[in-house]
Amino acid sequence: MDNQQQETLDRIHQQVTSNPVVIYMKGTPQMPSCGFSSRAAQALVETGEKFAFVNVLADPYIFEHLPKYQDWPTFPQLYIDGELQGGCDITLELAESGDLKKLMQAANEKHAHSDAS
Repeated sequence: MDNQQQETLDRIHQQVTSNPVVIYMKGTPQMPSCGFSSRAAQALVETGEKFAFVNVLADPYIFEHLPKYQDWPTFPQLYIDGELQGGCDITLELAESGDLKKLMQAANEKHAHSDAS
């Protein structure tokens, strides 16, 4: 593993663990660059919960190395409370069942409490 890959994987780990909810997507929630990213981000927006995003198209290193982080080959990738939930299909299934909002809410609350301590 070269330095660039290790630095990038470390940066991804920091993003995933310091944000209660983060989606790695093509584009931004306001200007998505692919249908899958658009639908997944929209599902997150509709929960009303806070989330962070990383535009993988704006960072070629993350675009290249993120699939190696949790061995998930495609975008978007949704992480809640440091754990990979999955891509677009899983995000939409979670939204449909109502679990997405619950998971996001729990992660945001947990993170808010750990910030206060």
